[in-house]
Amino acid sequence: MALPALRAGPRAAWMQLERILARVFAHDANPLAQLGAVACLLLLLLLISGIYLYVVFDTSATGGWRSIDTLSRQQPFPGGWLRSMHRYAADGFLLVTVLHLLREWVLGRSTGFRRASWLTGLPLLVFVYISAMGGFWLNWDRLGQYAAVASAELLDRLPLLTAALTRNFVNADAVSDRLFSLLVFIHLGVPLLLLFGLWFHLQRIHRPMVVPARALLLGVVGTLMLLAAVLPVSSQAPADLAVAPTALAFDWIVLHLHPLADATSPGLVLVLIVAVLLVLLALPLRAHASLPVAVVDPDHCNGCRRCVDDCPYAAITLEPHPNAKPGMQLAVVAANRCAGCGICAGACPSATPFRSAQRLATGIDLPQHSLDTLRRQLHAALSHASGRGKVVVFGCQHGAGVATADTADAIVFSLRCSGQLPPAFVDYALRCGAGGVVISACSMGACEYRLGSRWTAARLAANREPRLRRSVPENRYRLVFADAGDEPALAAAIAAAGDGRAAAVRS
Repeated sequence: MALPALRAGPRAAWMQLERILARVFAHDANPLAQLGAVACLLLLLLLISGIYLYVVFDTSATGGWRSIDTLSRQQPFPGGWLRSMHRYAADGFLLVTVLHLLREWVLGRSTGFRRASWLTGLPLLVFVYISAMGGFWLNWDRLGQYAAVASAELLDRLPLLTAALTRNFVNADAVSDRLFSLLVFIHLGVPLLLLFGLWFHLQRIHRPMVVPARALLLGVVGTLMLLAAVLPVSSQAPADLAVAPTALAFDWIVLHLHPLADATSPGLVLVLIVAVLLVLLALPLRAHASLPVAVVDPDHCNGCRRCVDDCPYAAITLEPHPNAKPGMQLAVVAANRCAGCGICAGACPSATPFRSAQRLATGIDLPQHSLDTLRRQLHAALSHASGRGKVVVFGCQHGAGVATADTADAIVFSLRCSGQLPPAFVDYALRCGAGGVVISACSMGACEYRLGSRWTAARLAANREPRLRRSVPENRYRLVFADAGDEPALAAAIAAAGDGRAAAVRS
């Protein structure tokens, strides 16, 4: 049976929002489903524009503001335009990173096999904040002065510091070239740590999506280019430590912590920051339901590496086979990385239901949700007269609820993921008397296990092993992308499959 759909709470609300945006932007351009890839794109734009700005930047305390202001005034394009791109990309990068963290939390993706990704992602958020704020310091206009002093006041509340950082901003003479060089180092060094941390963050993700879909990529880049041209960023008056900045063109996305500190106190804001980080660090420690772990059968594994290539979380590796001749390899599953999605079982060449063995033993499978059990249930449901001619529905536990489709005209089976289904089961169901077959998968960007829908579509289209036989009539099976809440789309696909069944009978 399918997992019970969550109809209330933040998760349901978020998924509903994603469904709405999917209808507006189309599934392959849904921004909420590709926040990580959009963040990587924005980081790339920041690096490209930042390199150009650093070339023309005067790293002295007296020349920093002048070099950037001159660039914007004397070279509106590409200098001032790239400066504006850099600023808007920084705002977007921080905003998208926070949204990405929020999405993963709302969807419950901080525990289990995702724990390592969560814990390696949290430091990146800190690096993003520090680097973004550092960009305002280097500009050293009135806004940069305010940001630098406010940041120093915040850090002065740390008990580990022996000297107050605000003493570096007592007067103009205190802001030396040495201090300014330190600020430059922070703004350049932290992004390097960010890149290094991003590499760690993606280590347990196979085929990470670091570039959004083409339509979304063009939309993001085009929006930034338009903003930079229509609303160019310009420097405010140069910093003057003898004057307290008042009227500022404020950046609320990056510098929102400073007004909060002004309204309350720097100490309270620091306590709030530490509390939020501790809560985020504690989330992976929550108890979570144990997931099924894929198990390898050495007698049926030939080391073909299809499961290795298809695993979304790099949980499978190959090692020398202990029971075969030298050179043969055996798949090995890292239990702490395994998502229990079953995509590896769907990729195994031995997972064909046409095998004559009484028990379908495969090279890799989920013991709690085995393909042998699926074959026996499918055969039993179609073997007697009342089952023949019905539409067989293979659904995903995280997608549209297939339980609602369990009617007199349909036989439903719920899988851990659509990618768990070997394509041969479609042919097998038709040969056993099914009138049609419907495979329900989550939309590409909403797949609980990232690659399940992608591999399912590729296998059915005969573009990826294991392939569906081309002899299977295309009008006898249908692939529908239906997320939780898209039950009407699933019902329409089942009805269409029923029409195809009738057409096949008439022919």
